[in-house]
Amino acid sequence: MTEASSARSSRRHHWRRDVIELAALFTAVAVADAVANTVVHGPSGPVLLCASAAALLATAVFHVWWSRRHENAPPPTDTGATAASTGDRAPAAGGRETTLWRMRTTVRDEPGSLAELCTALATRQVDILSLQTHPLSDGTVDEFLLRAPGSLAPGELTRTVAGAGGRHSWLERADAHDLVDAPTRMLGLATRTALDSAELPLALRQLLGRCTIHSVPARSLTGQPLAEQVPAEGVLEDHTMKFRDPSGGSLTIERPQLPFTPTEFARVRALVELDARLGQRVPPRREVLTLPEGNEITVRRADTSDLAAAREMHDRCSPRTLALRYHGPVGDADRYLGHLLSPRFGRTLAVETASGRLVALGHLLWDGDETEVALLVEDAWQQRGIGAELLRRLVAMADEAGCESVYAITQASNTGMVAAMRGLGLPLDYQIEEGTLVITARPAGVPAARPESRESVRVQDGTGRR
Repeated sequence: MTEASSARSSRRHHWRRDVIELAALFTAVAVADAVANTVVHGPSGPVLLCASAAALLATAVFHVWWSRRHENAPPPTDTGATAASTGDRAPAAGGRETTLWRMRTTVRDEPGSLAELCTALATRQVDILSLQTHPLSDGTVDEFLLRAPGSLAPGELTRTVAGAGGRHSWLERADAHDLVDAPTRMLGLATRTALDSAELPLALRQLLGRCTIHSVPARSLTGQPLAEQVPAEGVLEDHTMKFRDPSGGSLTIERPQLPFTPTEFARVRALVELDARLGQRVPPRREVLTLPEGNEITVRRADTSDLAAAREMHDRCSPRTLALRYHGPVGDADRYLGHLLSPRFGRTLAVETASGRLVALGHLLWDGDETEVALLVEDAWQQRGIGAELLRRLVAMADEAGCESVYAITQASNTGMVAAMRGLGLPLDYQIEEGTLVITARPAGVPAARPESRESVRVQDGTGRR
């Protein structure tokens, strides 16, 4: 339409409006004249005038009341606006079941590739809680912590990521502990490692997720070299990392389902170097227990400094007691102690009498993805509840460390160990092969110690203060 035609149309519209307004004015005047004649000359003019005034007043009052009532009301449901698409809606903050996921995927090292992936996740109402990037030579590995709708299946989530350009994706369920940001998490793991030598393997598992850690001693029990020579800076080979163990052996970490990144390698190396600089260390916490018969015993952590006292206890144990514990020649028992007491391979609890004599040892040993528990109680101190108390504490440690199961290897004739495992109150699995009994328990929800098992407990620090 041209400007001239637009002007003509505008003038035509104004002319019509003026005619309509003039007609309405003449109509209003005619109606007012008719009403005036009726009121003045009619027989009931004053009554009609009063009724009209009352009706006008009532209408004005009703209008004021209705306006005040609805001035803060929400807009009507049908506003005429177009409904938002699924991708435009923000995830619900409450009232909806969600699932936490840890996801890692590789994207192209190009501008916009990460934005495309985030947009695809938003279309599925997936909330990105944290993001870490690991640059590589052939792309960038992005690690996400996601909160997804509970109805979103893992397969649908991985397909969404693949459709947005993600490759080599890996998905694993997460929990509330993963909500901690990476720097805070690293500081916490470093603190745990600094306080206890036995915490290094556990810290590495929490840092890397599902992985297998092999700590190989420098030499075997017969003196043969076992550990390979690892460079001081460590070795990174896709699914494997190797470091020098501070104890003199080697530390190998494997994760077949997901390759390691240079960032993870640097973090692990920092923890290993921290552990090496601080040397062997064990928390000095001690607990004094009173047995039912009135004797006091002290339960504390043990390390290689207890090697001489442990050998003396071996000398006081009967051959049968040592055979039930070590499942082999009694003469080899002393050679196992150096490995068992090392914090690198697990945690050991020692029981001392009031005079300071070592009478029992309990071991929690890291065995790849599994955890073994073992007990040795001197003959003169057996059947007093010491073994059961040690076992409960060891299984509780396994629970704190996140171990899904613990197992004990013994002989079918070792009724004391069987009774101690049953006393945990946990479901047990039994496997018997050629007289060897393997009892497996899941430590989650280890019940507290029964009150009747001891009369009092006192906690001391490393200086002996209570």
